[in-house]
Amino acid sequence: MITLQRRLFVYIALLCLFSVNGYAQPIDSLLARGEALSPLNSLIISWKGEVVGERYYRGMRSNRVVNVKSVSKSLISPLVGIAIRDSLLEGAHQKLTSLLPEYAQYIEESHRDEILLHHVLSMTTGLEGTSFQNYGPWVASSDWVKFALSQPSACPPASCMTYSTGNSHLVSVILSRASGKDLRTYARDVFFRPLGISLPNWDRDPQGYYLGGNNMGLRPRDMLKIGELFRNKGQYGDRQIVPASWIDRMWETYTISPWNGHRHGYYWWNRTFGGEKTHFAWGYGGQYIFIVPRLELVVVVTSSLSGRRRGENHNRIVQDFLAYEIIPAIRARMNAGNAGE
Repeated sequence: MITLQRRLFVYIALLCLFSVNGYAQPIDSLLARGEALSPLNSLIISWKGEVVGERYYRGMRSNRVVNVKSVSKSLISPLVGIAIRDSLLEGAHQKLTSLLPEYAQYIEESHRDEILLHHVLSMTTGLEGTSFQNYGPWVASSDWVKFALSQPSACPPASCMTYSTGNSHLVSVILSRASGKDLRTYARDVFFRPLGISLPNWDRDPQGYYLGGNNMGLRPRDMLKIGELFRNKGQYGDRQIVPASWIDRMWETYTISPWNGHRHGYYWWNRTFGGEKTHFAWGYGGQYIFIVPRLELVVVVTSSLSGRRRGENHNRIVQDFLAYEIIPAIRARMNAGNAGE
């Protein structure tokens, strides 16, 4: 059954498609619509590498750094591909116990030798997670790695998805050890600095390792650069920053979330929105980088972590906005351009 809200989305999208002012008008309409989608506070729409719409709301400014929450996980994943390319890691097939040998004793013996780096990246270790109700006790613990690996098994590795920020933190520790640098320094050297992006400090664990998978700070335009990098298969200018083959692996489907039905790769999600295969980085509260390869579309959304209306599913609203309004408007642009050829 289609809800009234979804009918409204479809109706507005159709109005955009049949605007008498041609195909430029829908973008203005989309930007105006963003004002009503509280607590959304920034919206950038890029098509074929060109920003066709950009608007900030509710006091947000273009130069303000945003806590992108779990979008951070999606930005740790490419670092693994870079580390493998540079022979700092052997590959996703490595056993977790070989990467963190002193912590092996804390993993349940029945699955100790089965967990691979691949399972850590795909959220399929089978260990109960450290997110949701376990997040507070995890960050309050004296050793985050030990706490994450001491969790009981919910299922055998690769047989179910157990979402866990502890998994991405394990990757932070692994990368720090493999590179000989703290995660922030390594990430800046091989990923952020080549894109012209500064990376502020963020949380560290009691051992001094940067929190893998949460609380990075980025500007919306930084998020756009990252989205365009991945849309272009890891190439920025004449430099291949992330191996294209690794982006394919990041965007594969290895498991499906039991909570929302989104497909999950290596800390990247994918789903069909508006009839288009879409890959996306997603952070708590409504922080998104959407990439729609066939349409050559990148959409950045950030949202305030306060001011949410009680009972409102802001994530669903943002995803419907993409599916029922943004994608149809861009498709109309594309079709209009093809008709004029």
